[in-house]
Amino acid sequence: MTYDFDAMTDRSGTYSLKWEEAGGALPMWVADMDFTTAPPIREAMRRRLDHGVFGYSIVPDEWGDAYIGWWRDRHGVTFERDSLIFCTGVIPAISSMVRKLTTPAENVVIQTPVYNIFFNSILNNGRNVLEAPLAYDAAAGRYAIDWEDLERKLADPQTTLMILCNPHNPSGQIWDRETLARLGELCWEHHVTVISDEIHCDLTDPGFGYVPFSSVSEHCRMNSVTCIAPTKTFNLAGLQTAAVMVPDPVLRHKVWRGLNTDEVAEPNAFAITAAVAAFTEGGPWLDELRAYLAGNKRAVRAAIDAYNASVDAARHVTLVEGDATYLLWLDCSALTDDTERLCDHLLAEQRLMLSPGAQFGGNGRYFVRINAATQRERVDEGMRRLTDGLRSFR
Repeated sequence: MTYDFDAMTDRSGTYSLKWEEAGGALPMWVADMDFTTAPPIREAMRRRLDHGVFGYSIVPDEWGDAYIGWWRDRHGVTFERDSLIFCTGVIPAISSMVRKLTTPAENVVIQTPVYNIFFNSILNNGRNVLEAPLAYDAAAGRYAIDWEDLERKLADPQTTLMILCNPHNPSGQIWDRETLARLGELCWEHHVTVISDEIHCDLTDPGFGYVPFSSVSEHCRMNSVTCIAPTKTFNLAGLQTAAVMVPDPVLRHKVWRGLNTDEVAEPNAFAITAAVAAFTEGGPWLDELRAYLAGNKRAVRAAIDAYNASVDAARHVTLVEGDATYLLWLDCSALTDDTERLCDHLLAEQRLMLSPGAQFGGNGRYFVRINAATQRERVDEGMRRLTDGLRSFR
């Protein structure tokens, strides 16, 4: 490999949320990576740093061109430059759109278990969370949409917005074209606007792609806002750089007004530089990263399989199959119905920090989320601590 993802990083002294919150434990929880970002991005930022003046920034055409070229070449979909709006992050954008596209006490549908901050974006703005739980096939370790329940929630006159996670966090599921088309038609029929959070879209396993929601049909295209960014892909979350893509001009104007009113539509001095470098020069690094992450996921599976082979079936755990993200969703329902208590045990006894599934809604209380985006040595150590902790948990 050209890039050394095994090289250990020391994030102490960098105010890292992931490591500081862990308090000396091995952190495999919040969704950022322990890898240094792609060399072309670091070099571009170094040049910007060396310039030494950090005043107000504009959003140049080359920023839009970088997004357009990346999605055309990597995902086979074309955006119009006018459809793209800069924003400081996907969650600030979602919160802004919840405020702008709905009124207080209206329903926002989410498919649980799902990224826990969606709840904050809805509840903190005085709207109702309306969960449409995904159907879980425990034997197959896969999720699917419960169409009857989803349509009932969308048909509620108080429901005006849906937040879709594509690919899905925490399960790693890639929604196929047929599924997205059916979902899009239901939302169109019931006058429900879709926000599609596609921040994990580039982190698919080798050989797997994802389907942009807006590319599926004209109804999906004209009734949606797509949230995209280089931040998860290239480990740039702290730089506050993202975009929303809104094809319909009427909807776009509403979103643009909301983002500007909320003051989340202006870039910092490094946001444009990093995004342009990522989307114009980061491809080779990303391809090697995806292969490395797939190896990490295989290492997690091997450790889980070895654990299951060593214990009674009543203590087995199941790794949910997913072809996207570096996040793994572990079904612990045979062991406990309280994974908050399990995570407390792992932290206290094994110094391992994972995310308890209750945070993600639905039937998440039976699951834990594992972040495998770290060096293989740490993954192996984390799995040793996890399986030892599973054995000792009572």
